[in-house]
Amino acid sequence: MGMRRRTRRRALVAGAAIGHHNAKKNAEQYEEQAPPPEQYQEQYQEQAPPQYAPAPADPYEAIDHLAALHASGALTDEEFAAEKAKVLG
Repeated sequence: MGMRRRTRRRALVAGAAIGHHNAKKNAEQYEEQAPPPEQYQEQYQEQAPPQYAPAPADPYEAIDHLAALHASGALTDEEFAAEKAKVLG
């Protein structure tokens, strides 16, 4: 019984060591192939989507949305009044 347990333990340890080695080797290969961070920054700056202005909201829908936020407790009475005044002009 002891020999089987020892054999299983050795197989487990060997499997873990092999897995660790392969993961380390893959990480090193990835680091060699990855471009430096400066290239990432340039790439994302060039591919930034254009910014569009949001469509003007219907005042009724905006006030309804604010009322729902106020009812849920996300807005205080003062915040609700201030935002409603902004929507109404």
